[in-house]
Amino acid sequence: MSETVNDMRWPGDMAERLDAIAKTGTVDVVIIGAGVNGAGLFRDLCAQGLTCLILDKSDYGSGTSAAPSRLIHGGLKYLETGELRLVAQSTYERNLLLRNAPHYVKPLATVIPIFSWTKGVLSATRTLFGAKGTPRSRGALLIKTGLWMYDAYGARQRVMPRHTMAGKSASLRSLPALTPRIVATGTYYDATVTHPERLVAELVWDGLAASPASAAVNHARLEGRAGDTLVISSLLNGAQMRVKPRLVVNAGGPWIDTVNAALGETSRMIGGTKGSHILLRHDALLKELDGRMIYFEADDGRICLVFDYLGRAMVGSTDIKADQPDSVRCEDDEIDYLLESLSKLLPKMTFDRSQIVYTYSGIRPLPANNASNPGLISRDHVTPVLEPQGNRPFPVLSLVGGKWTTFRGYAEEVADTVLKRLGRARTVSTEAVPIGGGRDFPGDDASRRRLVADLVTISGLAEAHVEELLARYGTKARAVARHLATTGVVPLPDAPDHFEGEIDYVVRYEQVGRLADIVLRRTALAVTGTLTLRLLTRIADIAGQALGWSEERIEQEIARVRDELSRLHGVTLA
Repeated sequence: MSETVNDMRWPGDMAERLDAIAKTGTVDVVIIGAGVNGAGLFRDLCAQGLTCLILDKSDYGSGTSAAPSRLIHGGLKYLETGELRLVAQSTYERNLLLRNAPHYVKPLATVIPIFSWTKGVLSATRTLFGAKGTPRSRGALLIKTGLWMYDAYGARQRVMPRHTMAGKSASLRSLPALTPRIVATGTYYDATVTHPERLVAELVWDGLAASPASAAVNHARLEGRAGDTLVISSLLNGAQMRVKPRLVVNAGGPWIDTVNAALGETSRMIGGTKGSHILLRHDALLKELDGRMIYFEADDGRICLVFDYLGRAMVGSTDIKADQPDSVRCEDDEIDYLLESLSKLLPKMTFDRSQIVYTYSGIRPLPANNASNPGLISRDHVTPVLEPQGNRPFPVLSLVGGKWTTFRGYAEEVADTVLKRLGRARTVSTEAVPIGGGRDFPGDDASRRRLVADLVTISGLAEAHVEELLARYGTKARAVARHLATTGVVPLPDAPDHFEGEIDYVVRYEQVGRLADIVLRRTALAVTGTLTLRLLTRIADIAGQALGWSEERIEQEIARVRDELSRLHGVTLA
């Protein structure tokens, strides 16, 4: 087993961790799926001293967790559907994330255009009490009431201002491109997550740091179950391991039913919906937004949004029933819908397909349902349990539903269930535990200036480039800076604010298995439309040198990325 695992080239001490698990043959918990829910649970259980193995058939945060609207929000729209407990939990967890992950989670001023004074009150009241419909228009009275409630629910651990309202004249002075059909606007605060895929990976790495006996493997698949034993194989080189868990958590998201089938169980737990987004290169729009998000109502009553995401205009999202997570993509009719909705919101501006730099889509792992309106399917979470039966001696807990913002709270709930079943007690809460590069992140200008000056000295980078490193890695930028000091400061072609030594660090120390891991998840090069074929080729060469890839392997990795970008993200690297 030792030789096979080492051949897989897991970074750091992962081979030794897997060897130790292979020798004992057992772990407390196996978590299948390393999206935000699985990774959050892994971190929590590891902090309690359990031995855990988490695996993902792709990369950490590569599925649904890579396809959100990039928001950390309290769920204002859930007030309409009467999910008040979810709003209370979401606003609380949003506030905690602003404190615990300040390197990636940032406050976001949000403007709601209002098109009437009183519309929607009766229909919203009916929906609140269980009617199957959603208001097509939300007037000022309804929105004012909702924002007041939202502020009240967000009072615990509050870190942001309360909402304000503005009349038509003041609103158009602030947002002159906005349609003159408005009668007023409301402004409140939620948050955005700048690097969701990295945050997921940091949860995994924090778990590994807390529990030396635990392990995490990406690009590893559950092949099946033989009695009390799970068979897991590497999708990179075919190496296998066998492990006996005391309990299994299925965190497969939209793949939950597929994972249960591999465990020998038939289930129908997931009935997801598809959410698609587009990113535009549109400087005039970003100037108009001035750091704000517009959270607006399309003609069909669906809520859409647009905001500045890493220098691109993020526009989303759709909500369509779908069940094919491996091939989900933003289709032409969805692009038309989003561009048309944006044009009606901002009629003085021009929007067309030539401005699109990236598209993406994901399937929300919602509970199986018969709802005719996808927007009314609950975003809350449930955890059905398949109790031990036959020759399967361990229970299987499936993480169904949930939302990005509430992952920590959901993980805590499930961890408490796991601990109870295994006869263990909780020893630590994750409520106040920083995540990854959010640890010791400077909380004021003076401490930030001191850190920046220190990193400038270590790395030899200009101050502006050090600020970029802080935005990308948080306080982990210190390790990146030290690595740059040994590799030299060489900018990447077509991405002069990124460096060859930075990519070398990511490849060597951040569990990179494929080229796509680097350009789609460890960095934001693809999603921002920065990636070119020349840049991709140089990154592939750096990765190949660090990981010992052959020339043939390097060409294969480049071809895989180009195919994925074309098929799933509307990007052609000529």
